[in-house]
Amino acid sequence: MSERKIKKQLPGLLQGDLETALAEISKLSVQPALSGLISCLFRTEELIKWHAVTAIGQLMNDLAGRDIEAARVVMRRLLWSMNEESGGIGWGIPEAMAEIMAINSRLAKEYANMLVSYMREENYLELPALQRCLLWGIARLAQVRPELLLSYDADGYLSDYLESRDRTVVGLAARAFGFLKVKDAVPHLELLVDDPQTLRIYEDNQFIDTTVGQLAGRALELITAS
Repeated sequence: MSERKIKKQLPGLLQGDLETALAEISKLSVQPALSGLISCLFRTEELIKWHAVTAIGQLMNDLAGRDIEAARVVMRRLLWSMNEESGGIGWGIPEAMAEIMAINSRLAKEYANMLVSYMREENYLELPALQRCLLWGIARLAQVRPELLLSYDADGYLSDYLESRDRTVVGLAARAFGFLKVKDAVPHLELLVDDPQTLRIYEDNQFIDTTVGQLAGRALELITAS
């Protein structure tokens, strides 16, 4: 199947059952499928975007197992998409990178520092909407590889996001602190447990409607249980 046909087919697949979509995508040629999935990251339909994130993680893990250099080329493409020179904005890119690294340890060791760099001054993401993308990614990677993120001081950079005017950013930062199990964050999280601001997150391949307060409370549970 041509790359054009694959790109046309993917949105329909991603709007349906995830397991069925993953099974069908696994039958496609890897490089055209990845190219089409990356394009789907920019879609406004949340199911298409988030199922694309999951599918990219699966395909990249398979690709890295067969051809690590080809997987690195894709990672560099994703990184390029985050640069102003690319002409794009980077919607969905931090999430896809994080999903890949949560699944594949080798790529995580090579590229986790780049994900953290978007929290630092040299690559800092100014737009709150992009900060939401990044913080979801930090939390996703923290679920699986917290020590790797802590080795790059992700917890220190994360603190500033608790002061954001964007309450969704605050909630996602609180969530990330929980997965990182940062005890120093406890006093800050305790101030958030009554925050009623609602938000919708994608976790464990499903959508969850929650509040900033609920995310802070869950983070506290994870930290105090560790």
